[in-house]
Amino acid sequence: MGFTIALFDIDGTLLRAGGAGRRALDLALVEVLGGRDDVSFESVEFAGRTDPWIVAEGLAKHGVEADVGLIEEVLRRYLAHLPAQLELASAFEVLPGAMELLTGLVARDDLALGLGTGNTEPAAYAKLARGGLDSFFSFGGFGSDHPERAELLRVGLHRGLQQAANGREARAVVIGDTPHDVRAARAIGADCIAVSTGGYDAKALEAAGAQLVVSDLRAPEVLRVFG
Repeated sequence: MGFTIALFDIDGTLLRAGGAGRRALDLALVEVLGGRDDVSFESVEFAGRTDPWIVAEGLAKHGVEADVGLIEEVLRRYLAHLPAQLELASAFEVLPGAMELLTGLVARDDLALGLGTGNTEPAAYAKLARGGLDSFFSFGGFGSDHPERAELLRVGLHRGLQQAANGREARAVVIGDTPHDVRAARAIGADCIAVSTGGYDAKALEAAGAQLVVSDLRAPEVLRVFG
């Protein structure tokens, strides 16, 4: 089957952060907008979106023009709050099968594990570290690389090819939990494994075009995709 670059989403795919990210973003937004107590990201879609996109939507919701500098300031403050919120998140969980799958895949010499996540790179590794998953990944594409998901996946794939493929031709497999992940995978010519551990059911993931939809990462079909 050749060499494979696997690009994993984080939230809803590998883990649930127990609301830590949303709470940290709310704290950051309150600080940036001058301590107003009526601001939050309550009605902003998070699933499958990138951190810069989420911040821009949150600012626009409150009538604030989302220029690059302001988005970066909110994200900087968010990252300052995130570690404490992750520690406080009693509902944080590594999703079923994630640890076992990564442990098996990381030992293979025909495959490289990377990330394809809307989190900024520091936020991604903070969440992974909280769940003991950070050591599995040495490259990826992140929300800090591009606000659009297909483009950050292209970055992740490029880094994987540079760092791990050693000039070999490689296919890409994206593992995610939203139609955004699936459509972005298709946009870069990657296969997609979709898990219904996030906010979308199997029907929605299949309709988006996922090659395989499973209930969680324990499904034996997942390993078959990697050969």
